[in-house]
Amino acid sequence: MKYPEHTSTQFDVELGAVCASVLRMGAAVENQFRLALDTLSTGDLTVVDRVLDEGRTVNAMEVEIDERCTNILVRRQPTANDLRLVSTIIKTINDLERIGDEAESIARLAGLIASKQPARLPRLQQIKYIAEIALGMLMAALKSFDEMDSEAARKVGRKDTLIDEEFRSILRHLVAYMMEDTSELTTTLQVVFVVKAIGRIGDHAKNISEYVIYMMEGRDVRNCSTI
Repeated sequence: MKYPEHTSTQFDVELGAVCASVLRMGAAVENQFRLALDTLSTGDLTVVDRVLDEGRTVNAMEVEIDERCTNILVRRQPTANDLRLVSTIIKTINDLERIGDEAESIARLAGLIASKQPARLPRLQQIKYIAEIALGMLMAALKSFDEMDSEAARKVGRKDTLIDEEFRSILRHLVAYMMEDTSELTTTLQVVFVVKAIGRIGDHAKNISEYVIYMMEGRDVRNCSTI
């Protein structure tokens, strides 16, 4: 983690420890997402419980990191850069927690789909592709946070357009599929919800990358057409 050093070594240690906790939380959320995708591919219902268990861990980590940030603000005399860093951390863990929620939704939906034992899962390969994009965005966003690299963060945001394009393509095919085979209507709708959840994970990863840009450059790029 790259940030300005302080006259107080203990302050640097505290900030470094909190940032390390954010990365551990990110790794746990990444694992949640991977497990949820495994459930979708394999139909293994036992994995759903593992995703939910990981979610409880993630929620506890968010509370703990938030409390540590509050303590830093109360006990220390943070500079403008410190405030930006703490703000970035708090916003980042909020988005990570929401990614975990989306992973839980995917796992639950995958469990429902598997329980019906459909003949086939429509657009599965395309869904895997969009999921890999979202997962890559999350990993890259966490790396840009770790390295406080605004240029790397910009690359994350640009991939969001690709997810949007793939989502529209998948949705068109799923609507056509529902019209052709109404017997699988419920399952197909659940697949739509899975794809929407994956898209939201990409959005949260983009948010994290934008917080990194704000931290390093002091610019809020959330509503900019280009970053």
